[in-house]
Amino acid sequence: MNTFLIMSRDFYRTLRRAFGWMVVLFSMTAQIHATVRLPAIFGDHMVLQQEAKLPVWGWAAPGETVTVTFAKQKRSAVAGSDGKWRVDLEPVNPASEPARLTVTGKDNTIVCDDVLVGDVWIVSGQSNMEFGLQNDSRGKEAIASATDSQIRMFFVPWATALQPRTNIGSNMPPSPLNGKWLVCSPEVMAANWAWHGFSAVAYYFARDIQGATKHPLGMIATYKGGTPAQAWTSVSGLEEDEHLTHYVAEHQKLVEHFETAKLEFPKLRADWEIARRQWKTNSDIAKANGHPLRENSAPKPPTDPDGGFNAPGNLFNGMVAPLIPYAIKGVIWYQGEGNGNNIREGAEYAYVFPRMISDWRAQWGQGDFPFLYVQLPNINGRARSPSEGSWAWVRDAQFKTLSLPNTGMAVTIDVGEAENLHPPDKIYVGQRLALAARHIAYGEDVAYSGPIYEAMKVEGNQIRLTFKHAESGLMIGTPPPNAEGKIIPPGDELQGFGIAGDDQKFVWAKAVIENGAVVVHSDEVEHPAAVRYDWAQNPFGNLYGKNGLPASPFRTDDWPAPMGK
Repeated sequence: MNTFLIMSRDFYRTLRRAFGWMVVLFSMTAQIHATVRLPAIFGDHMVLQQEAKLPVWGWAAPGETVTVTFAKQKRSAVAGSDGKWRVDLEPVNPASEPARLTVTGKDNTIVCDDVLVGDVWIVSGQSNMEFGLQNDSRGKEAIASATDSQIRMFFVPWATALQPRTNIGSNMPPSPLNGKWLVCSPEVMAANWAWHGFSAVAYYFARDIQGATKHPLGMIATYKGGTPAQAWTSVSGLEEDEHLTHYVAEHQKLVEHFETAKLEFPKLRADWEIARRQWKTNSDIAKANGHPLRENSAPKPPTDPDGGFNAPGNLFNGMVAPLIPYAIKGVIWYQGEGNGNNIREGAEYAYVFPRMISDWRAQWGQGDFPFLYVQLPNINGRARSPSEGSWAWVRDAQFKTLSLPNTGMAVTIDVGEAENLHPPDKIYVGQRLALAARHIAYGEDVAYSGPIYEAMKVEGNQIRLTFKHAESGLMIGTPPPNAEGKIIPPGDELQGFGIAGDDQKFVWAKAVIENGAVVVHSDEVEHPAAVRYDWAQNPFGNLYGKNGLPASPFRTDDWPAPMGK
């Protein structure tokens, strides 16, 4: 690492420490006459994590004694000089009967009623996780049957920050349903909140898990469309990987220029409003004359002074940090599109994504809790070659992240839509995540994954591939039926395989299932060196396990990505 980078990082750390002391001093002043308060994640109808240490924390006057009572436990703590206090309750068994948690200080008592003990899952990612149940192809029926009061939901309002927040804020229009625990019901699921209701993926996941465990389930939703993984990672976490220091430098620049940007923002916003109105007028005129303007020609709004939703660390600071250290069972995650704009970004995801997972685990301090995620589905036009597209590299990064302990991946390469960035058939996504959870988080002996590439062996002019999670056998398969019941015929031969020699030029290959393996060859490649499968934006592979789950896209090579594309 060069000297300049080291000096920049040292300066940045000093700046962050100074900023942190300013926050502490402000907090001390504000809390001198404070009554006892809890962060917004605590409230009526919440679910607390079973069989785990239960942190309860908040603010009070410095030196004030605060007592927490729950499940025959009573614990006390004294607020520090910064007004913060925390108690850790002993693990509690699951309980479907409502209970009460009370927090008592010198001058006031907070009561949280209808509290259940079960499992708590964080739901996060970008728009395909945000995609509300009302948008889902089966949403109408799902909403009508959403009568399980043992499922509780909490939606974290959008917020960004340059430093970690201690409580939930908001950068979105207020809603009476945001930022509080809600009991699952048809009325709640049909209400106009978030993006047409609670996450469809999360609801289908919760429905399956609650049905399997019979325990209460709390789902904490913290997601925002169009966002990259580095925005969901703490800056201190990004600092841990030298491949990601350019994001640290980007954040540093935002911190240094924040005050100036904040002063300039009102004028930039006003100018944009004027330009937008002018564009709308011109657009209406052009449309009336039969020559409509392109939608993406509209003037872009100015970036928020803190860098907005895509800036490194900002979503972690605004939408994840306020939840820590609330006890959880694990995380379900659907994201990657925001890191797949080109091959360079897609390949870099192999560093960003596992770093984010490790960062969250370190920040929560609950060990390697289950982290289950969705591999990106198919999109765009059908593959023209056996090695193309930026999303293939994102999927490859997601595949490799399975090397982290307690991770699971829901393969969805067969349930996307070519013309739709937000495929509306989310039930299979939720179900496949739930299968992974039942095995990884709950220890059930269930088939939860399709074939996962394990090893290759060159045999003359062909390559033999072996797979994990293929105990029941391999088969030519087909996507599950859509909401209308449409089924695609499986075909007569394996598709989606490409093969290359040392020249790294992939051509389409023939593939057959043989003795529990797949044998690949092409007459065009006399000395094969590598195979790729479903390596495209919208591939057409049809390799499945006999459990009905699709094989993950994969490559056998470690050749570098063609950067600059």
